[in-house]
Amino acid sequence: QVQLVESGGGLVQAGGSLRLSCVASRSITNFNAMGWYRQAPGKQRELVAAVTRGGSTNYADSVKGRFTISRDNAKNTVYLQMNSLKPEDTAVYYCNAVVVTFPSLDAWGQGTLVTVSS
Repeated sequence: QVQLVESGGGLVQAGGSLRLSCVASRSITNFNAMGWYRQAPGKQRELVAAVTRGGSTNYADSVKGRFTISRDNAKNTVYLQMNSLKPEDTAVYYCNAVVVTFPSLDAWGQGTLVTVSS
């Protein structure tokens, strides 16, 4: 198993920036993918961004050009740099880690709240 701890959330004005961090309790080198999801009040959880073991990334259309995901295997950490934040980015952001081979893994952090004021 692995524990994921997110940090970096908070209150920011529209147009501002935040950087979220997700630290894993063990090496992430062999994780097939790590991602950031978010869930706004009354809405389903949605994928924001993901990065594969090989470094490929994908983003939700709503955040392309504004958010950047990266992973630092040496620090067991994945980051989400969020720029040009909008009120609609307000949500709880969750870190996710996936391993598809045995023993498989699908781990989630506890979430960090991001609030963007207009």
